[in-house]
Amino acid sequence: MNLQIILNSIGGLALFLLAMLMMTEGLKVFAGGGLKQLLGRFTSTPLKGVFAGILVTGLVQSSSAVTVATIGFVNAGMLTLRQALGVVYGTNVGTTITGWLVSLVGFGFKIETFALPILAAGVALRLGSSGKRSRGLGEALAGFGLFFLGLAILKDAFGGMAQNYGATITGISSSGGNLFVFLLIGFVATVLTQSSSAAIALVLTAASGGVISIQYAAAAVIGANLGTTSTAAVAVLHATPNARRLAVGHILFNLITGAVALSLLPLLMWGVALLADGLELEGSPAAVLALFHTVFNLLGVMIMLPLAGRLTILLDRLFRNGEEEAGRPLHLDATLTATPDLAVAALHSELLRLRTMANSQVRIALLEPDQSVLELERRADAMRTLVATIADFIGTVRTESMSREAGESLARALRIARYLDEAARLSVTAAQLRREVERVTDNGIVDILSRVITTVDACCDLTGQKVVSTDHDTERLTALVRFEDAYQEAKTVLLVAAVERRLTVTATDQLLGALSGMRRMVEQLVKADRLLRNPGRAEEIEAENGQEAAGEPA
Repeated sequence: MNLQIILNSIGGLALFLLAMLMMTEGLKVFAGGGLKQLLGRFTSTPLKGVFAGILVTGLVQSSSAVTVATIGFVNAGMLTLRQALGVVYGTNVGTTITGWLVSLVGFGFKIETFALPILAAGVALRLGSSGKRSRGLGEALAGFGLFFLGLAILKDAFGGMAQNYGATITGISSSGGNLFVFLLIGFVATVLTQSSSAAIALVLTAASGGVISIQYAAAAVIGANLGTTSTAAVAVLHATPNARRLAVGHILFNLITGAVALSLLPLLMWGVALLADGLELEGSPAAVLALFHTVFNLLGVMIMLPLAGRLTILLDRLFRNGEEEAGRPLHLDATLTATPDLAVAALHSELLRLRTMANSQVRIALLEPDQSVLELERRADAMRTLVATIADFIGTVRTESMSREAGESLARALRIARYLDEAARLSVTAAQLRREVERVTDNGIVDILSRVITTVDACCDLTGQKVVSTDHDTERLTALVRFEDAYQEAKTVLLVAAVERRLTVTATDQLLGALSGMRRMVEQLVKADRLLRNPGRAEEIEAENGQEAAGEPA
């Protein structure tokens, strides 16, 4: 094959990929938080999610970028897995817009006539603007111009290929059993370029140049659609369980859609030919292929959207881990919300479990210095998920027949959950203090900080007892007094060490901050424990807690 044709093809493809990247990044900057708000607000049902996915993907020209954003929303709890599946389905339809750009604009006009002015305008806006959004728009416009310049180079390269090697390629295409070969070509092209849009642009350009027939080009388009699953699979190898579930949903959509499209290819091509005739597109192979790409993805949405509920249940069973299991309630059930007394009993059991988790979290932070901060944060996030579930459960309990005592119990349960949630979050600070102790060389400082950690462990031991009674108040108060004494002594020792320059000011600030966080953590654990053990004295305990909060600053 002529070396010049090969170099032109590679250069055109490189320019096309660069243009896609510039368009995506520029439009994301220009849109700011608008696209995120659109995804977050207009996905209340899977069907709305499909439309949101189509719109956002059409705007940013990157299904991968939208999928990554959607995964973030699922992890943050802003979208359910079922809603996110709708968005992912929509991204597959939205990415077909690139094919329409290539077919209707790239082959309908003399490309250089408008591409160069757009490129010049984009570069001028990018370099001459001071605003971030304006620069983003300039980058997107420059990418738009490069998009068509790259397409023009590919068009010329494939035109030369058809002219020089048309007979050979036609002979290969006309031989039997080559649908799967072109399917594989489309798949490999997407895997290599990591862009189904680029692969489909190659296929459309080749078909328009007469290099391959429209039927084999359709098989390559299906292969390119399947190739996008490789990006999703690689992206979530070490990701969160929700990210993996969404990736599996994306892969299943593309596999099922591709299998249906390939098995019904003659029928689909016949229907697309009728549509193209009605839309007066039959004279443009690229436009027919763009229509085919859109039609079979819409067919996939029609097949998969009604199954979103069942698929969500199936996916939810995959990739379970310890943190996620910890974040699931064991005692709460929607059937209990109709009976407030049963709901209160279930909440109490769940809160006892949450308290055990919080104590375990604190002990791991204090006694296992090799435990990574990331692991502690994951465990704290699991507890936060459980606290959010508890809050949602409390909000659904029926209030019509609720007694005053039950209402007070629900309010107290919410308060306890929040105390324990904050204690778990502050455990990361406790772990940092433990690590700082190991770095300090002054024996006096090490001894007092170790004593503080020991007294915290004693407080946790008391709050971790499973028997709920009032017999432990004296022991708890004694442990708290020991902790407070050790805390105040540690503050004094650190300040003296700073004055004597045995500690730097920065190190002193870090240690004092960690101590303060630890004190707050202990307070939250004890508040939660006292309310759990003494529900009848809730008002008295809350009043005492208010006095403590207004007392001596940390």
